[in-house]
Amino acid sequence: MAVVGLWFALGLAAGAQQIPTTSLDGLAQRAPTISPLTQPTLSPGVIHLMELEGKFAQAVAAGGGKAFAEWFTEDAVVLNNGQPPTIGKAAIAAKAQWDPKAYQLTWVPQGGQMGPSEDMGFTWGHYEGRSKDSHGQPVVISGRYLTVWKKLPDGSWKVAMDASSDEPAASGECCTLPKP
Repeated sequence: MAVVGLWFALGLAAGAQQIPTTSLDGLAQRAPTISPLTQPTLSPGVIHLMELEGKFAQAVAAGGGKAFAEWFTEDAVVLNNGQPPTIGKAAIAAKAQWDPKAYQLTWVPQGGQMGPSEDMGFTWGHYEGRSKDSHGQPVVISGRYLTVWKKLPDGSWKVAMDASSDEPAASGECCTLPKP
């Protein structure tokens, strides 16, 4: 998940304030195409997960890596593309050391599901990360993410697993064999 200007429309539905849509590189960020909260088929459980994502994203936009790590369970797992798993909140916090003034992480959920017992669920969507290289040039990474949410005994919700991967292939390129 990854950026500063947070165009997180779902956060607005959760009663959050809108954050400006410019980033470190001064470029406007693309807005989500459709807010999942406007889909009439979403269950109250999925809407709750989307609202949690909004609060999570806003906290990270304001607080960077430290805020990111605070949302995880003690036994959480982070799976980042091309990297070994990071297991446990302490290890996640040790790796999540970015300042939101230097690196901006934003994401927009595009879907989710709540488990039948309503104590676990997941959301998925698109993320962007923005920073500058050593020459001051913009660096943008993007991809897909999956967040697994877990309800704790005290009734609060935390992230049990966060996984990300590079941006998917263009439409129509999935599941085809390479051409010789």
